[in-house]
Amino acid sequence: MNKNNHFHLLGAVIATGILSFSGVLIETAMNVTFPTLINEFGLSTSKIQWVTTIYLLVIAITIPLSSYFNERFSARKLFLVANLIFLVGVLTNCFSPNFAMLLFGRLLQGVGTGIGLPLMFHLILTKAPLHKRGMMMGIGTLTTSIAPAIGPTYGGIISNSLDWRYIYIFLLPLVVISLVLGLACLPREGEKTPKKLALRPVIALSIMFFAFISALSAEHLMTFALLFIVGLVGAFLFVQFNRKESLIDLGILKNHRFVALIFSLLVYQALLLGLSFVLPSFIQVSAGFSSSVAGLFMFSGALIGAVLAPISGKVLDQIGARKPITTGLILAALGLALIFVFLPTKSLALLLGAHIVLMLGLGISYSNLMTCSLSTLATDQLSDGNALVNTLQQFIGAVATAVVATTLSIFQGLNGFKVGTSHGTSIILALFFILIIVSLIVSFPNLKKIRANH
Repeated sequence: MNKNNHFHLLGAVIATGILSFSGVLIETAMNVTFPTLINEFGLSTSKIQWVTTIYLLVIAITIPLSSYFNERFSARKLFLVANLIFLVGVLTNCFSPNFAMLLFGRLLQGVGTGIGLPLMFHLILTKAPLHKRGMMMGIGTLTTSIAPAIGPTYGGIISNSLDWRYIYIFLLPLVVISLVLGLACLPREGEKTPKKLALRPVIALSIMFFAFISALSAEHLMTFALLFIVGLVGAFLFVQFNRKESLIDLGILKNHRFVALIFSLLVYQALLLGLSFVLPSFIQVSAGFSSSVAGLFMFSGALIGAVLAPISGKVLDQIGARKPITTGLILAALGLALIFVFLPTKSLALLLGAHIVLMLGLGISYSNLMTCSLSTLATDQLSDGNALVNTLQQFIGAVATAVVATTLSIFQGLNGFKVGTSHGTSIILALFFILIIVSLIVSFPNLKKIRANH
């Protein structure tokens, strides 16, 4: 690869990285604004959570299509479509007069991110020479790992001093820079061979995801039951259609070690998304602090998690999987227990210390769990494994957000907004603690066969 091509590839990766960064930034920034949105739109917590949930669901549905998109369309066309859809979504939310328009904008942003995020890694894996691939992957991963650290602080400061719509207004220049850089660096390519889209599995998957999430957000038992049945029908149809028009090879789920490690990874994903919802709400509603304080509270822990991810990968290469992942899970369980104990004090210092312990554990083990889970698969299964993991991560994030919001909404209805938020937060923390312990028990015996450099 000559120097000019290298800089064009670097620019393309940065352009798609900025787009992915923007998507994750808004996702975490908006979580801090939920108490503000509840007051402005007069809706319950279980309804407001759709601001995050619809975004995650659309990404979960779009990511399995990435293989088809990459084989059917050029990277330049995909990037242009992803960026423009995302840009329209951001513009929509700059001026959203009501909740429906806010959700529509979030849906468009989910489509843009769902195309752009896999495209970034596709460019790296197919265009970068082997000796540059590690550096490129580091740049790509950095763009998405640093956003959760900045997002809550960004959203908290803006919503505390300006209207929440400025979260989107201030992001517009960044999205435009991404568009200009991408068009300058992504090469024009010839038309690709048309490929048939596995449409029926996609429709069934969409029905399944939306029905299950809607069921978790339902306020009446009959509605819950009907939506849950629709979700089961969608799941059945997806399995049947996927056998004939393969979207994802579900045969990889026969690998018990893969399933066990993915379970632990998804527990972490639920924990991350759930706590990014519930802790800022508790800090604002029950503890009485501003949204900027809530955003700053999340900053240090998220930054630690992002910084530790690449370091933990080097530790994995040197000493293997069991020690770092087990240590991380234990630290995460300890951090959760401390947050639960310190919650009644409403002391920011104590809660911050406990949150840092939790994020230390997550930083040590989260990315290693993904590495180890995919390492259990054969080479020809990696593409499907990666698509399945990324899809499930988004879906579980949406599930966690819906469950946390519904739990808070129930307790707020029973005990009032302030006390109910406090009680609901305690229940959620206890649930996550149990899940972390279960994931530790499930993953531990499946780590013994994974060696360093595997």
